[in-house]
Amino acid sequence: MIEVNNLVKKFKNLQVINDVSTKIKQKERVVIIGPSGSGKSTFLRCLNLLETPDKGTIFFEGINLTHKKTDIDKLRQKMGMVFQHFNLFPHLNVLQNITLAPLTLKLKTKQQAQEEALELLEKVGLADKANSYPSTLSGGQKQRIAIVRSLAMNPDVMLFDEPTSALDPEMVNEVLNVMEQLAKDGMTMICVTHEMGFAKEVADRIIFMYEGKFLEEGAPKQIFTSPQNERTAHFLQSVL
Repeated sequence: MIEVNNLVKKFKNLQVINDVSTKIKQKERVVIIGPSGSGKSTFLRCLNLLETPDKGTIFFEGINLTHKKTDIDKLRQKMGMVFQHFNLFPHLNVLQNITLAPLTLKLKTKQQAQEEALELLEKVGLADKANSYPSTLSGGQKQRIAIVRSLAMNPDVMLFDEPTSALDPEMVNEVLNVMEQLAKDGMTMICVTHEMGFAKEVADRIIFMYEGKFLEEGAPKQIFTSPQNERTAHFLQSVL
């Protein structure tokens, strides 16, 4: 589904992504771990060109995203993204937040969009919040709404950029539970997270990133029980 070849990203003189390549298959769940500042979020943001790579190519469903003639807005509709900070529109209620993109892009009728939004809210246990405004919700509720808002576009892949790092500890699980359910339902997911329990549970493959490089990747069992790279082992000792 996604193929990344020799990706490089610099901010001024600092090379944040250093010649990385990977392939992500349909329905695969890839979790990227590593210390802060290792380039994880930048890599994720390159996948839908929120950051423009300096070198390399990214193919999504066979289309070269990095080609100048590619209509990136059209492809972004198929790539849901959930950020650390929920980015909900404060002046719109929950239902309006969820239906805004499908209605603006004329992808669904108003009735269709609202019915699907309510079904998704039911799935994440927030059907009673359809008419509430973001300011009245907890962090965990806001993040679940942000996930639903992405799902309302019927994406082919979901990108999660540290979706629980801005939450109070007791709210983390309610968001991770929704993500686990998505994984069980077969959604292709790429997730940057510090939640090692989630990584063990949900990932098909874990990538350890350090100083802009993919130092090691493998199945959770291999990475967590017998990491091959000294830096991976050191990182895991400090977080587990």
